[in-house]
Amino acid sequence: MRNFTLYLAGILILFLTQVYGQETFESRAKSIAIKIESITKEEKVALKDEVESVNVDLEKNLITKEQADEKKAKFAEIRAKNIETRVAEMQVELNTLVQEKVDGKIKEEDSTRRYSFSFPNMKIRDKLKFGESRTTSQFVFAFGINNLVTNKAVANSDYRYWGSHFYEWGVTWNTRILKNNNLLHAKYGLSFMYNNLRPTENRYFVENGKYTNLEVSATHLDDSRFRNVYIVLPLHLEFDFSGKTQKDDKTIFRTHKSFRFGVGGYFGGNIKSKQILCYEDENGNNVRQKTKGDFNVNDFIYGTSAYIGYQATSLYVKYDLSPLFRNNAIEQNNISLGLRFDFN
Repeated sequence: MRNFTLYLAGILILFLTQVYGQETFESRAKSIAIKIESITKEEKVALKDEVESVNVDLEKNLITKEQADEKKAKFAEIRAKNIETRVAEMQVELNTLVQEKVDGKIKEEDSTRRYSFSFPNMKIRDKLKFGESRTTSQFVFAFGINNLVTNKAVANSDYRYWGSHFYEWGVTWNTRILKNNNLLHAKYGLSFMYNNLRPTENRYFVENGKYTNLEVSATHLDDSRFRNVYIVLPLHLEFDFSGKTQKDDKTIFRTHKSFRFGVGGYFGGNIKSKQILCYEDENGNNVRQKTKGDFNVNDFIYGTSAYIGYQATSLYVKYDLSPLFRNNAIEQNNISLGLRFDFN
């Protein structure tokens, strides 16, 4: 299972590379120009060092002035030849770039278009006849309070309400479902979720065989925190009221410019469970103890989530339909409430 979740992490890296790693004609041409400038500077610096070395030998009377002038001329000729050879290689690269541009293999950067990407057997670029993309991408960050639902209630929880928290980050893609209507969008992506629980009454988690229980610590705990990290695939149906505008006889569909809300869910896997205990030992030393393990936490996670907000900011709630622990007699499900930011 952990190998599977690491594979999903690799997919996230691939997605980010596909979305943000594409180069335009301008950026590639600028890169070549920077290389040419760097070559010239490198050879000039090398020539300067060689000339200074000759001057040192001349001052020490190790060589005559005629020999010094001859060496300087020879070094200058070598460095000029090096510049000519190395720049010629860059010229070949530049010619290839221009030819690709002429052949239509490279597009000019268009600020009116959104990023898009392709994946095996799946094409996510779907344009209107005017050229606008139906798919946009966002960086997502969310944070807030976190707790467990026990016996269908959060009241009288065994975990601190404000001390327990969650945060999430990832990337999403937002595809307009209907060609000429901007209301409905499919929102999907890949995220990392961090759910933290802080038990009350000086307690911490202890594995007892296939069960995991809260037990009171014999030592006073300054902090007791239980963290679970997940990689998940979220999927939402988003209603976006941003509408559309006309520009240069083109229909521009906008996103994240007005009120919007989304409903859906997520599924994925656990990649790490860790308990952190902070206390003072008998010698008065501050101790921070980290324990990584299984803790009988469910390997798989799935749940429902929803958000409502304006532009990039939303109120966000998510609820795990899968219980936190595999075998405990009483099922406890994670619930989170907080703020979510979708940055275009």
